[in-house]
Amino acid sequence: MKLYGMQQSRSFRCLWGLEESGLEYEYVPIKLRTEAEVADSAQNPAYLAINVQGKVPTLIDGEMTLTESVAILNYIARKAPESRLIPNTDLQTLAKHDELVSFVLAELEQPLWSKGKHMFALPEEQRIPQMFETAKFEFDKAVRTLDYLLGENEFAVANQFSIVDILLAQTFNWAIRFEFDVPQKYADLRDRHYDRPAAKRTMNLIS
Repeated sequence: MKLYGMQQSRSFRCLWGLEESGLEYEYVPIKLRTEAEVADSAQNPAYLAINVQGKVPTLIDGEMTLTESVAILNYIARKAPESRLIPNTDLQTLAKHDELVSFVLAELEQPLWSKGKHMFALPEEQRIPQMFETAKFEFDKAVRTLDYLLGENEFAVANQFSIVDILLAQTFNWAIRFEFDVPQKYADLRDRHYDRPAAKRTMNLIS
């Protein structure tokens, strides 16, 4: 199994999941925004042959290729069920897990990436700095909803560490880096989960 990624992009969550899972894998760093002639560029034809978008992450396992981070996390969790990255429990708890995964991607992360695109990712002539206040409004609204969805438990679902906790920790890390107002309890959540041995190993791998 081989994971292609770059530093603290969405590939970080997949690499963290692999470290939590105990599965054997190879990690291949990829560079974004570099010329196609560079061997490890995301625009190099060899990489575009496995990920036509020229983005990260990409996971290859045998004949299968996945290029969406949550699909990769789900695959890792199902390949290593003993890791319990997806709770091994009743249908309603699994539904709650799926709801929170969807919420993080669709509501909590969305305004962060919107700001990120208009800060650095889009061509300069396509950036609209005026949208930053809208992104802040959307993020604050999502955080208030998250308060209701999560409650006060240490972990998001079934009182155990799962994919949801990886997503929440990385998303709030992005929020802090992108200078959003993050409530202290969610900054503490980021710190607590980033202090896990697997998260520390992941940080070492990308540094």
